Amino acid sequence: MNQYPLWKYLLIVAVVVVGCIYALPNLYGDNPAVQVSSASGGDVGAAVETKVRKALDKAGIHHKPITHGDKGLTIRFADTETQLRGSDALHEALGVGYVVALNLAPASPKWLSDVNALPMYLGLDLRGGVHFLMQVDMNAAVDQAKERYVSDLRTTLRSKRVRYLDIGSSRSADVVVQLRSQKDLDTVRKLISDEYQDLQLKDVQGQGTGKGFFVEANLTDKEVKQTREFALQQNITTLRNRVNELGVAEPVIQRQGQERIVVELPGVQDPARAKEILGATATLEFRLVDTQHSVQDAVSGRVPPSDRLYHERDGTPILLKKQIIVTGDQIIDAASGFDQQNGSPNVNITLDGNGARKMARVTQQNIGRPMAVVYIESKAETRMVEGKPVHSTKKVEKVINVATIRDAFSKRFQITGLENSDEARNLALLLRAGALAAPINIIEERTVGPSLGRDNIKQGFMSAVIGFVVVVLFMIYRYKAFGLIADLALALNVVLIIAILSMLQATLTMPGIAGIVLTVGMSVDANVLIFERIREELRNGNTPQASINAGYERAMATIADSNITTLIAALVLFGLGTGPIKGFAVTLSIGILTSMFTAIMGTRAVVNTLYGGRKLAKLTI
Repeated sequence: MNQYPLWKYLLIVAVVVVGCIYALPNLYGDNPAVQVSSASGGDVGAAVETKVRKALDKAGIHHKPITHGDKGLTIRFADTETQLRGSDALHEALGVGYVVALNLAPASPKWLSDVNALPMYLGLDLRGGVHFLMQVDMNAAVDQAKERYVSDLRTTLRSKRVRYLDIGSSRSADVVVQLRSQKDLDTVRKLISDEYQDLQLKDVQGQGTGKGFFVEANLTDKEVKQTREFALQQNITTLRNRVNELGVAEPVIQRQGQERIVVELPGVQDPARAKEILGATATLEFRLVDTQHSVQDAVSGRVPPSDRLYHERDGTPILLKKQIIVTGDQIIDAASGFDQQNGSPNVNITLDGNGARKMARVTQQNIGRPMAVVYIESKAETRMVEGKPVHSTKKVEKVINVATIRDAFSKRFQITGLENSDEARNLALLLRAGALAAPINIIEERTVGPSLGRDNIKQGFMSAVIGFVVVVLFMIYRYKAFGLIADLALALNVVLIIAILSMLQATLTMPGIAGIVLTVGMSVDANVLIFERIREELRNGNTPQASINAGYERAMATIADSNITTLIAALVLFGLGTGPIKGFAVTLSIGILTSMFTAIMGTRAVVNTLYGGRKLAKLTI
């Protein structure tokens, strides 16, 4: 009696070993580091590493071994002061083609990194940084949508040769068309019904007033909702692109409700600098490629008067016409997809009325010629000159795509020639980020200092230790040897929680620590129920082996009921809560699941090993 099959013992041992390995990196801490990556998203090779080494050696900055990763080069330093000096030196040496970001790199051994065993990230309240709560002006987003529909309808009426007196918006309707005759009115109403499904027609007004005939239409509720959603997602994309320049490890950029965006930047202590980056602007330009003149002559300095010299993402020079076809402000939407003919990835672009007219005229006249997409970014920079900060704006222009014009197109067209679907998705996000954006206002701003973060870690750690020690002493006092077994399961439970959070690369916050502390107290509940049932069976005169078996078997229903109800509460908190509430719910949910494993299977395995299969006179419980 009270024996596990071999596979159960092996399963428990495997879980314990894996848990210890993936929890181990959290003991090593991290090193101040600088991360170097390509601004275009490409690989960083040996040539860049050589350049980095020379720049640091020239500046007399000592550094630890340089490592390669998915995000580029990571250069570790002994302290934060050396890290800042190294960052400045690399900024100067590498230029705008590379992103030089401050970071904290794990100090764990290489063998742990090889099995992808990484430490948890620390949240804003534990590491320090800046927090912004931003309000998106949804009314402006809807107004922009109204303007686009007015512009599109104006273009459509002209192309259909329908004469109108005026077209615009009013307080009573989003789109108002003033016409001369009943015939034109009927034509316009049919046109809107057929071609503009997102506009809802109102009753005809103004007949017999001497002011003509009116067609009024409003955006449907679905279109208004989609416009608001698009404005919010577009601004999140734009902010994420800006945050990449800060090089923040695990930034939090997420929506809060229907109109707000939360931006948390752990490790950033200068909110003014953060606002400069978040407020940077970006746009796009479509230009024709000059295939008649020599690019080499342009590189040598002989650029034709009608051209400008640009560089593609891989650094290849290219000549483009100065004349701009359309800009990013005229892009309504951009979505990635696949070409129906050959299945290659593409990006579908939608322009407004003005942009569509220009694009139609240019593409009709230049079939067979290549056209380029130029990404233009205005970066705010702050440099120390003679001990004083000097603010400036740098304009960065790069060609992100070149494609040949196969047919004339206007409002909707495709960008092809992309390498894979990931590049298509990234380009679509980039195009949307450079298009129309609803205004954002910072309504809340706060800075958490690194010293406060260290204090929070210390206090959270102390609370966990105190709770752990009190529970351990109580279990030993109450249940003797069985209490020691429960304490062993409790320690394993904490290790498994940390291991799972590390494997998920979750961000640990103070509410998350609170969830762990709560789990420490709750994880022995199952053992209390089991042990009390064993004691009750012994008092009823059952043998020790039968009492152990009955204790584990008959307490299961109560254990499952209490843990499942708590898990449901945690899932509701995760579903309805935001930010810190989610962090608490995650650690609590993980703690409940791991505690059921350790308190039931873990302790049963130890009890079976110590007491199972032999005759017992009494139990130390």
